[in-house]
Amino acid sequence: MNLPNAITVSRIFLVPLLVVVLLTKFEGRLILGVPKEIVGAAIFGLASLTDWLDGYLARRRKQVTPLGQVIDPLADKLLTSAALISLVQMELAPAWMVAIIMSREFAVTGLRSLAYTRGVAIPASRLGKIKMVAQVVAILALILGRDRLQPFYLIGQAALWVVVAAALVSAGDYFRRFNAILSPRVADFNAAREQRTDRKAG
Repeated sequence: MNLPNAITVSRIFLVPLLVVVLLTKFEGRLILGVPKEIVGAAIFGLASLTDWLDGYLARRRKQVTPLGQVIDPLADKLLTSAALISLVQMELAPAWMVAIIMSREFAVTGLRSLAYTRGVAIPASRLGKIKMVAQVVAILALILGRDRLQPFYLIGQAALWVVVAAALVSAGDYFRRFNAILSPRVADFNAAREQRTDRKAG
């Protein structure tokens, strides 16, 4: 296993640690004398940093592998899903907003996987990248905004609205590009099938 993939795997191992820190009721809400919200934010921030680092190293060292292409988005989905569900449990994020965000994630992941099986790669859109940045900001701010602390809570709520809007719009964009890319291929396949049928009939 190369270094970028090892970093990606480390992000997966940080997921249960993040959930334990956020949802466990520590005495005085302190972990070794540090407020658990700060510890949770540090874990999530570190995990988010590895998301950028593994991609950068893979491209820089020319170590992009099929394994990395599979586990990297999986690690991202696990991390963000765990964080968002924890925030719902902590009553810091509305469940309906998290449901929309997660539904979009699974729908787009399935769409890109389907396109990949047909030999087509659908790259991340600019809206998708905006959503990802807003998502990191929202989660970090909401974790630090426990007990409705200002200004983190307000920043987190505003960023969460940006995430929902970007998620919906970018999902539509992915479906549009999926149809635009595969429609010519489907048309060519149908045309070729009709030609074979005509030849057999002739």
